[in-house]
Amino acid sequence: MSGTPQTGGGLFIISAPSGAGKTTLGREIMEMVPGLRESVSYTTRKPRAGEVAGVDYNYVSHEEFTRMSERGEFIESAAVHGNYYGTSRKDLEAILAGGEDVILDIDTQGARQLKTKSAFPGAVYIFILPPSLDVLRQRLKSRNTEGEEQVALRLQNALGEIKEYEMYDYVIVNDVLSEALERLKAVILAGRSSLKRVDREWVRKNFNIISAKKEVPD
Repeated sequence: MSGTPQTGGGLFIISAPSGAGKTTLGREIMEMVPGLRESVSYTTRKPRAGEVAGVDYNYVSHEEFTRMSERGEFIESAAVHGNYYGTSRKDLEAILAGGEDVILDIDTQGARQLKTKSAFPGAVYIFILPPSLDVLRQRLKSRNTEGEEQVALRLQNALGEIKEYEMYDYVIVNDVLSEALERLKAVILAGRSSLKRVDREWVRKNFNIISAKKEVPD
C-alpha cells in the first residue's frame, strides 16, 4: 500500500439495510483495492446456502455467543432479525495492529455502539442506501431465502436503519453496482490519506521538522 507511512490499519465501517448490497460491495471492493481485509463477525444465525464458516461468518450457538458476550469479547454486538451478531475485539485489533485496513460490515446498532464508545476515533463510517424501497423489496424477494413475512419484517427494519444515515460520514446509493464501487473506492482511498492516520513521527524525521508550530515574524 503506497502513500504516506501510517500508524496502523484503518477501519471502514459499512452499514446498510438488508438487501441494499453492502455484502456484494464489500467483496468487490477488496478485489479492487489492495490491502483490505474483511472482519469476520460471529453470529447465531444458521449458514445460508453457499456460505462458508470462517469466511462469511463465524457461526456459534446462542449459548456460546452469550458466554463470549459475558466475557467481554465483543467490541460491539446486536440482535438483528431474531439472531445475534458480534465483532471480536481481539480479532479486529490484531488485524489493525498488523497495518491492514479492515472493512467492518455491521448494522446501525453496532455502529452506534462504536461511535458512543469512541473505540476507533479514526474510523470512517459509510452507509449504503438502495435507490428506493421498491427496489429494496424486489432485491429481498429475488434472493428466495425468506418468505413474505420475513421480507415484510426486513423492510420494516430497513426503514428504522435508514433513519440512522446521518450518523455516518459518507452515504452511497447502490443503484448501479459499478458506480457505487467507484464511490466506495474513492472514500477508502481518501480515508487512507486522512491526517488522523498519518505517522507524524515519520514526517518529523523525514523532513527534519523540529516543531509543528510555525514562527510568525513580527
